[in-house]
Amino acid sequence: MPSGALFDLGWIPRRRRPATARSVLAGEAAAEAARKSSQEAPPAEETDAPAEPDFPVVGDTAAAAFFDLDNTVMQGAALFHFGRGLYKRHFFHKRDLARFAWQQIYFRLAGSENPEHMADVRNSALSIVQGHRVAELMSIGEEIYDEYMAERVWPGTRALAQAHLDAGQKVWLVTAAPVETATIIARRLGLTGALGTVAESVGGVYTGKLVGEPLHGPAKAEAVRALASAEGLDLSHCAAYSDSANDIPMLSLVGHPYAINPDSRLRKHAREQGWRLRDYRTGRKAAKIGIPAAAGVGALAGGAAAAVALQRRRR
Repeated sequence: MPSGALFDLGWIPRRRRPATARSVLAGEAAAEAARKSSQEAPPAEETDAPAEPDFPVVGDTAAAAFFDLDNTVMQGAALFHFGRGLYKRHFFHKRDLARFAWQQIYFRLAGSENPEHMADVRNSALSIVQGHRVAELMSIGEEIYDEYMAERVWPGTRALAQAHLDAGQKVWLVTAAPVETATIIARRLGLTGALGTVAESVGGVYTGKLVGEPLHGPAKAEAVRALASAEGLDLSHCAAYSDSANDIPMLSLVGHPYAINPDSRLRKHAREQGWRLRDYRTGRKAAKIGIPAAAGVGALAGGAAAAVALQRRRR
């Protein structure tokens, strides 16, 4: 029986929401997976970065924090780095590289989210893990974190997350990356857990299908709404952090939205709304480390693009 069908979603209130049915399903599945995988945070690490003087509020049990991952917590896209690790371990064939490279070029040039091309990217990425065991990908993910991700965490954003933990609040990653990858990163950072894209599995083996759709844009907002309902949170007390205008639906849900390393659209929107901004990038480099607007789903092919870049460097 598909893993998506095993979820007990009875705790989620049913009501009309400004999102597609697939967005709602993806959000609710991500929330359920996050609840199942959450754990106690380890002792807090010391940090020299200052926290906001009036926020977060210590002892506010109705509050939590939700952090986007790519370019908010970590430099670059998690799936880009994960893909590098998979290529190193011979998960890709040359024909996959050619197809993924073309798809990534399309997203960068078009700068738009054509549904047909987004579905093509999603299906291509899922074909890579189809037939592999969930436990195998989790084990590999631990190794890849150490190889490519650990040194790419923004210290400033890490300090913000730690401030929420120190205040006794739960902190969740919210990302289009697979929930397994996101959970590894959350655990390594000492966070509560992660909301991520849920891939279907049967008997612990990936089927090559998703539960709903990638956790991107409105689906992220649905995931946060569902988790807040399950956890008894007051969203007006909660905080959300992101670099991308694609996450405006999620940021707009909470009482304390932050634009972190924002793209131009989010920076403009944040200024208009009076949201707080934090930018941990420096100089012209800041403009180079962002990923295109379509990368919430396009990043599913980012690992293959990384592999192409690695091949070129070796020639």
